[in-house]
Amino acid sequence: MDKQNNTPVDVVIVGGGAAGLNAAQMLGRSRRSVVVVDGGEPRNAPAKGVHGFLSRDGVSPAELYRIGREEAESYGVRIISGQVSGAAGFRGAFAVELADGSAVRGRRLLIATGLVDELPDIPGLRERWGRDVLHCPYCHGWEVQDQPIGILGTGPFAAHQALLFRQWSADITLFLNNAMEPTELELHQLAARGITVVHGPVRALQVDNDKLAGVLLSDGSLVPVAAVATAPRFMARASAFADLGLKAVPHPMGMGEYLETDEDGATGVPGVWAAGNVTDLRAQVLSSAAAGAWTGVVINADLMAEELEDAATAYRGSVTA
Repeated sequence: MDKQNNTPVDVVIVGGGAAGLNAAQMLGRSRRSVVVVDGGEPRNAPAKGVHGFLSRDGVSPAELYRIGREEAESYGVRIISGQVSGAAGFRGAFAVELADGSAVRGRRLLIATGLVDELPDIPGLRERWGRDVLHCPYCHGWEVQDQPIGILGTGPFAAHQALLFRQWSADITLFLNNAMEPTELELHQLAARGITVVHGPVRALQVDNDKLAGVLLSDGSLVPVAAVATAPRFMARASAFADLGLKAVPHPMGMGEYLETDEDGATGVPGVWAAGNVTDLRAQVLSSAAAGAWTGVVINADLMAEELEDAATAYRGSVTA
């Protein structure tokens, strides 16, 4: 949107992470006018590096997004810093409202706002999140390999998470934390893999000199660990789009809440798509970027179809006039 004349752009993208920026790049390369509204709160900001991303392994999230913004801007994409407070409109005429009172308008809307990790209320857990408190072994397991790792139970998948992390370390302790009780089969599997199971609630994480020292139990005992893995609830950032009729719904696997879309990222609201963690709670950075690229292709095709229909209608009118 041109601030001077308030002209709508082809696509407004809310979210400047991997999905949003890759969609913006693809649309920019398709010669579409694009505005990205970025709140500057990437989910992976606490992490030292991004892993599993071909050619970018170990790059810091901040550096990855800096490169992504530069690439998108090289194709004419405009990036605006701001928090989105609401959205209204319909296919062809969307208005995205910002917290400062301004608005951007577009013919199509892509939601790439990601998610929020909802963690158990245990002192020290949030402060260490993304550092030595983890959830994905494929993202961070290599960095804590062969160290004592604690698995903090939050639900029925904790035993599976402990068995999975066992591939990275032989010293695994599963803290049930009154959040789950392994089945007889799971207890057999845990024992077979040499995983220690600790009953009872966890009081806090103990940190010494800005380094995780261990898990403090309710009875006052301390279990030394170098890292803790836990499964948060993944909550899509979608509240700003309620007036459009979009609402996050419970995930069928009980992982949290997400925006429902079809396989191409289309939501139930015509002209609105979603990509990345806001709709795929399990997506890593690379897959979020890929989803954004494909959704950009789909949005461009939708715009092209509309433009073709308009041109054909106008042509028929000129021929019959």
